[in-house]
Amino acid sequence: MNHRLDVPALQNRLAAFAAARHWQPHHTPKNLAAALSVEASELLEIFQWLTPEESGRVMADPETAHRVTDEVADVLAYLLQFCEGLGIDPLAALAAKIDRNELRFPAPESHKAPNNPSTNTESHSSE
Repeated sequence: MNHRLDVPALQNRLAAFAAARHWQPHHTPKNLAAALSVEASELLEIFQWLTPEESGRVMADPETAHRVTDEVADVLAYLLQFCEGLGIDPLAALAAKIDRNELRFPAPESHKAPNNPSTNTESHSSE
């Protein structure tokens, strides 16, 4: 199958998939957010007991790479459905968030070491 790989096209395919199975009544924002959380947890489970070095090599093992890829797809599918249901443009939301984070967390000056706790006391989360 040759399908376009852009966000609206994928959202349309997901909507058609759900509609064909009469799943729309279950695809509420609450349920989609919960499903997204579950799928993200399933992705995390793959990495749970790995060292940082092992986690960096997960894609080298074909079986683990397949599991990671499937969980990433599940997370993205629920996120796209969630955004579609609430009228959120996920790419615009991400671009706006990056803009805000660039203002919140300016790049360190050349004489400051990046991520040095003594020069930057703010959290580095993307909240």
